[in-house]
Amino acid sequence: MFGNIKKNDTAKEIETLIGENTIFQGTIKSKGSVRIDGRLEGSILEGHQVIVGVKGYVQGDINANAVIVGGKINGNVTTKENIELKPGGQLLGDIHTAVLSIGEGAVFEGHCVMTSEKTKVIGVDIEKEISSSKIR
Repeated sequence: MFGNIKKNDTAKEIETLIGENTIFQGTIKSKGSVRIDGRLEGSILEGHQVIVGVKGYVQGDINANAVIVGGKINGNVTTKENIELKPGGQLLGDIHTAVLSIGEGAVFEGHCVMTSEKTKVIGVDIEKEISSSKIR
C-alpha cells in the first residue's frame, strides 16, 4: 500500500491517512503528518508533512512544512522546508519552497520560487575592503 516511500521517510508519525480505495472531497488542516494513498479533491491548508504515496492523487493546493511526492499532485505547493519529488512522482503546479529535490524520472511542470528566511542581504563597506586589501 505504501509503495516505494518508506516509513523512515516520515519526520513525524502519520496522524491522517487517506487509504488507497478512498476518495476524500474537502479541506484538511492538521498539525501532524498527512499521507494520501487514495484521492484528495481539495486542499491541505496546514500540515507538518504531507506524503503523496505512489498511488496517491491530489487535486488541489498544499501548504505544509514539507512534502514528499511519490504519486501525483495537480495544484500549487507551498512549504517552509522542502519538497521532494520521488522517481515517478508528478507535480503539475507552482512551487514555493526553500529546498527542492527532484528524483530521476519525476515530472514537474510549473514555476518554482525558492524562498528562505535567510534572505537578508549583508552590506559591505567597499572602500574599507579595498583599503584593507592593498599590498604594502
